[in-house]
Amino acid sequence: MAIQSLRTSDCIDEVLSKYSDMVYRVALAHVNTKHNAEDIFQEVFLAFISKPRTFNDEEHLKAWLIRVTINRSRSLMSTAWFRKTEPLDDRLIFETVEETDLFEYLSLLPLKYRSVIHLFYGEGLPVNQISKILNARESTVRSWLTRARAILREKLKGGYFCE
Repeated sequence: MAIQSLRTSDCIDEVLSKYSDMVYRVALAHVNTKHNAEDIFQEVFLAFISKPRTFNDEEHLKAWLIRVTINRSRSLMSTAWFRKTEPLDDRLIFETVEETDLFEYLSLLPLKYRSVIHLFYGEGLPVNQISKILNARESTVRSWLTRARAILREKLKGGYFCE
């Protein structure tokens, strides 16, 4: 069953409520600041609302939203304005010190590793779906996951999360 051009306000509200957190988290994982993540969030849903699209199923819609979020994040990060400005200290406040530390360690990872870690653990996507979203081979995604885990294990050694 194809999801037709979800243009009614009820459908838009449903998609927003269902996927808004996911889009924001993916954007935040890529740009590391809440202000830029909010801008990307708005751009993604503006793109969704502005042009009628047909999606094959919920997974197709979710993959489209993730792909557009990643593309918008990369576009922002490649602009001269973004490269030549210093970010404000707008650190996110989490409920525990451990969560704050984990977010900071994740933000130190290279983007490709941060992306796969977030999509795999944060969004619960399988490797084959991540490979389609990132346009990479499944073996490459598995390698990135392995390398990201190794980097995190080394950074977190002796910290909160390791034995």
